Amino acid sequence: MKGVPLDYDTSYPSATAHRTRGVRRMDFHVAHLLLILFILLLQLCLAACTSGGAQGGAGRSPYAQGASQGNPHFDLPDIQQNGELIILTLYGPESYFEFRGEDFGLQFMIVRQYAKSIGASVRVDVARNQRELYEKIMNGEGDIIACQLSRSDSLMAQLDFVGEKEIITFMDSLSRQRKDDSLRPRQHAAWAVRKDSPLLSASLAQWMTTHQKDFFAYTTIRIQSAGGHTYTPRRKVASPILNASRGEISLYDGIFKRQALKCGWDWRLLAAQAYQESAFDPQAVSYMGAMGLMQLMPGTAREVGVALADVFDPQSNVQGAVKYINKLNTHYAAIADANERINFILAGYNAGAGHVDDARALARKYGKNPDVWLGNVDVFVLRMSQKEYYNQPEVRHGYFRGSETYDYVNSIRTRWSEYKKTVNK
Repeated sequence: MKGVPLDYDTSYPSATAHRTRGVRRMDFHVAHLLLILFILLLQLCLAACTSGGAQGGAGRSPYAQGASQGNPHFDLPDIQQNGELIILTLYGPESYFEFRGEDFGLQFMIVRQYAKSIGASVRVDVARNQRELYEKIMNGEGDIIACQLSRSDSLMAQLDFVGEKEIITFMDSLSRQRKDDSLRPRQHAAWAVRKDSPLLSASLAQWMTTHQKDFFAYTTIRIQSAGGHTYTPRRKVASPILNASRGEISLYDGIFKRQALKCGWDWRLLAAQAYQESAFDPQAVSYMGAMGLMQLMPGTAREVGVALADVFDPQSNVQGAVKYINKLNTHYAAIADANERINFILAGYNAGAGHVDDARALARKYGKNPDVWLGNVDVFVLRMSQKEYYNQPEVRHGYFRGSETYDYVNSIRTRWSEYKKTVNK
């Protein structure tokens, strides 16, 4: 498909940096605030004349207290004028997670579409638990809690719940369709908005009712070509060895041999990785939107200079993958053993370097060697889908499916060993 421009929705970048929202609100109410400040200064001057307590009066000012805590009255018009919807959520497979530098999660992908409908971009603020979600939204640090909430918590009674019927119906249908009990909806699952944001609450409720039928489409990766072709998840399995007697692993051995020289790898290792990624199908598309022989994500393709129009071209795809491998090699340069470093490069390629760094941080915390994969870092990679581990303060990138990364590294290493036995270098 070389030369075919592709359209992949990447208009809503994630950011986990935290900031108060009082500053941006002042941009919309400067005149009003100046008037309030003038009145307050006048009152302080009068107090100083009568009791000499002007400075103490300023410290007790209701305005000063409100400004430090942030103004909670931030409704739909303010969000639209500012152009940013801040969603509060928890890490998890159906709420929000990062994969190879892209943002995913069923709830996230739905609320992203709502933001688009009101002309706003999305910023994600991830909390560690439901109480923290409540504190953040009540402090004005976010607009919507977009994950399945438990309404049994007495604190949540102070919020408006939105979309209970729509979310439960969608999650129940998805669970049945995928035959995955982990996706079954929680009882009374809903999103939440502050009661003092009635316009936002009404807008969100109406949108969810109107677009419930589209939730499946919103959460399914599709890549549209200019010619009208839609790439949906597919993978055509090829033989792991094309012709052992002639020393041929795949139709793309020439590409692997040339490109492996650029990253200092055995070309058979690169071939083993390609088989794990796409089964040598250059048109492969994953459920997460990864594309081509080496399954480049759209963000990764941009990072390594591969145009989306060329991402299904085997030469361009493998060349981009090798550039990314070199970046990971630099990232893990402190791991002195080059053979050991391969494990971390493979893991970082699969899950993203940030997730692997989190597993290394936990390995260090629990007395394991962060520079050794087997029996050390891989132990914590396997635990990164468990709340008690991905919610620890050392973990910066949250949940990921560590079992997939663990199997990914082991499968490639095993296949590489087989290739070395049957195919000459």
